[in-house]
Amino acid sequence: MPHLSIHAIQLIIEIVATFAFALSGLIAGIRKGMDLVGLCIVSGVSAFGGGTLRDILLDRRPFFWVSHSFWLWALITTCLFAMFFMRERHIVLTEKAIQIPDALGLGLFTALGTQIALDLEMPAIVAALMGVMTAVFGGVLRDICCNEIPKAFNDHQPYALLAFIGSWIVIGLSAVHLPEWLILSLSASTTTLLRGLAIQFKWQLPSQRSLRKSN
Repeated sequence: MPHLSIHAIQLIIEIVATFAFALSGLIAGIRKGMDLVGLCIVSGVSAFGGGTLRDILLDRRPFFWVSHSFWLWALITTCLFAMFFMRERHIVLTEKAIQIPDALGLGLFTALGTQIALDLEMPAIVAALMGVMTAVFGGVLRDICCNEIPKAFNDHQPYALLAFIGSWIVIGLSAVHLPEWLILSLSASTTTLLRGLAIQFKWQLPSQRSLRKSN
């Protein structure tokens, strides 16, 4: 990968992360029994919501989905195909089916959002928050569109916290001047792995209720 420019690497990461979050939104919409319009909307906000909010706050133009508008056609086509495919095959999707692409998108968007903010010479804490926002906000919008309290806020599993850790991996490795492709790879893989472990072993963050009981 060293022969690729950092712009090309960021583009590849954004494409893979966008597809992963779009897939998580598509699965969530299918589980809710949405029609084609609903599937397209929930997939779209999952895929583009976090990156769009980041770019608005960083005054970064054009948005990814504007400069690469073919993704909008790809999204509509995928939703249309999935709706009829699932109906014909009578496939039942579980909650874990959403978590797999969601974990991948979390890691990739965390690394990408942080690196973009650093490239714009944002302070470290701002870059970390941009990474978290890029990774988390799409899933938040997905759950809101599905009429659910966002899982990032109420399931007590580490999610935004893992994105925050992944952001600081990017910041720390950037400070020692490692190659950017290696920084993005290490951050994304670490965040995704930690999220997978959190799901597998049901790691829990302390809740308000558990803190009251311990006191």
